[in-house]
Amino acid sequence: MNIAFHPDSRGFYGRFGGIYIPEILKANFDELAEKYLAILESDDFQNDYDALLRDYVGRPSPLYKSEALSKVHGCKVYLKREDLNHTGAHKINNAIGQILLAKRMGKSRIIAETGAGQHGVATATVCALMKMPCVVYMGVTDIARQMPNVRKMKLLGAEVKPVESGNGTLKDAVNEAFRDWVTHPAETFYLIGSAVGPHPYPDIVARLQSVISSEIKQQLLDKEGRDNMDYLVACLGGGSNAAGTFYHYLDDARVRLIVAEAGGLGVSSGKTAATIALGSEGILHGARTYVMQDKDGQITEPYSISAGLDYPGVGPLHAQLAATKRATPIAVNDDEALAAAYELNALDGILPAIESAHALAALHKLSFKPTDIVVVTLSGRGDKDIDTYMKYAAQYGINPNL
Repeated sequence: MNIAFHPDSRGFYGRFGGIYIPEILKANFDELAEKYLAILESDDFQNDYDALLRDYVGRPSPLYKSEALSKVHGCKVYLKREDLNHTGAHKINNAIGQILLAKRMGKSRIIAETGAGQHGVATATVCALMKMPCVVYMGVTDIARQMPNVRKMKLLGAEVKPVESGNGTLKDAVNEAFRDWVTHPAETFYLIGSAVGPHPYPDIVARLQSVISSEIKQQLLDKEGRDNMDYLVACLGGGSNAAGTFYHYLDDARVRLIVAEAGGLGVSSGKTAATIALGSEGILHGARTYVMQDKDGQITEPYSISAGLDYPGVGPLHAQLAATKRATPIAVNDDEALAAAYELNALDGILPAIESAHALAALHKLSFKPTDIVVVTLSGRGDKDIDTYMKYAAQYGINPNL
């Protein structure tokens, strides 16, 4: 594998990544960096992890050929159905793995952050399964627009702590989770949800989510007689589902990697989360990456209709993929994502998460040959976004009185 797309001993992907943390957390990260690889690669861990993915999560998730989307785009379009996992998204893959890691490290308390609520639900779920206390930090803006997931977390026994700082979204929830960890460093494990933060978290999350691309390779081989596609598409906030989708194709030059980031009301509108389009190099949540910031280095508040994509940075792997032009970023605005969600719902009877709808919308910004094979990771289902979809339904010719 090309070393540029995997962290070196200091946790850098090229010039991105690293460990920029308060001194009080140094011992935690030293311990994590020292132990995680041996644990994740052990037969004991792999046996437990694989069994839970199979029997609890319901993997492998299907690779579904959408005949309707294939006709629309003039090529073969497959959907990797992460929306069919237990808890409704890809997040459970990582949560299962990290809580097994936490238990093997002797930790007794779990904290997490969440934006769209899917990682919060996944974390609360595995904590209920493993009988561990769980605190989830969530911005007040996201709590208001993702109330179904808030209720799920509470029903599962998690304490959901509202975060009012900033604009009350994912960035602010991550800040509060780190503050918690600083005050409870010994017994607490921070179960981070995306491929962001200080080393080794981006690598841990990418490895645990790589089950997505591993399955795609085998499923595509079974269906098409080849294990590579021409285009591989995923939405991008912090980057966990994209990291897992791309992992086994990072060095495969036959495959064009596409990331759909949240354009919001437009890249030039001031109401956007298009980090790669607008960002510059900086430090965010303990890692060097692309960051939306002003000329003084202050974080610019992101905006997206999607609670899972309004993050003012990207994981360091994705910064490296963008900087080396290995991945092509496409900014998708709110209205384009909504239209793509309603389209899939009408054509295939699948209501995707708004995050996933950004990836679907990116297809309309690409040109394909009839022989092209395109795989899109459907990272989550749209149950959590019902209120948002109903709010805009009339604008897209859907009966608002349903």
